[in-house]
Amino acid sequence: MRWAALALILSAAPVLADVCVAKSDLVTSVPDGAHVGAPLPGSHAQATGPGGIRGAWYEQATDVYGHGIMGKVADAERLVVHVQRDGEGGCPYVRTEAGEDHVFEDIAPRVADVDGDGRSEIITVRSSLTQGAQLVVYALRRDTLQILAATPYIGRRHRWLAPAAVGDLDGDGHIEIAYVDRPHLAKTLRIWRYAHGELREVASAGDLTNHAIGDEVIHGGLRDCGQGPEIVLSDAGRDRMLAVTFDGETFVARDIGAFTPLAAELAVACR
Repeated sequence: MRWAALALILSAAPVLADVCVAKSDLVTSVPDGAHVGAPLPGSHAQATGPGGIRGAWYEQATDVYGHGIMGKVADAERLVVHVQRDGEGGCPYVRTEAGEDHVFEDIAPRVADVDGDGRSEIITVRSSLTQGAQLVVYALRRDTLQILAATPYIGRRHRWLAPAAVGDLDGDGHIEIAYVDRPHLAKTLRIWRYAHGELREVASAGDLTNHAIGDEVIHGGLRDCGQGPEIVLSDAGRDRMLAVTFDGETFVARDIGAFTPLAAELAVACR
């Protein structure tokens, strides 16, 4: 999936060494000289531009959850962030574990400035083995990753959410994060706004989806083709492709053609 507004480039990354991680309730301490394992295939998001982060990825595949909703895309135990230091010293790589009875059930992390402080955060899908998925935003604070905000769990094992967009969707100066809640069941687009130190759900709309069981990509995403931000999704039956706008209160869905995975990719690229 292409996140055009966030300038993410999915690519492979080399095995990295000399990881320096400070102790934290949320971060696993890494001994001097420890090595970071290879990123899981397709999970490396490289950030461009300012923001303090060069890239982020998942590693340490696990089958403990056993959901398998994304085909051959493996769940992960660990999130790794490559930090932009510019000669100032400090840890070049920071990692955090999903946590006890949790996995990262995601294709790739997303890098964006969620709180508007000029520094990037990392947006992930984390799943509880008993309560299902939630969206979690991690912030880099010195040499640790800390949870900045999170949505509630869906509430049941093997229930998932698929991120759809990150950006100021309604022009109010705050960042919204959109995802499809249970894209194979509920098929509900939910908009969460980060403001005043928390994520708050501000709107939802039904009969929309961006993923089919077994797909190894999330289809569609955020675009701006000169008319403001639009979220590219499909209808519930995955027959028609829609460009959805949000003005802070209501949604408008515009039919932009027949849905295919390639058509969705081209639509996000405004082609």
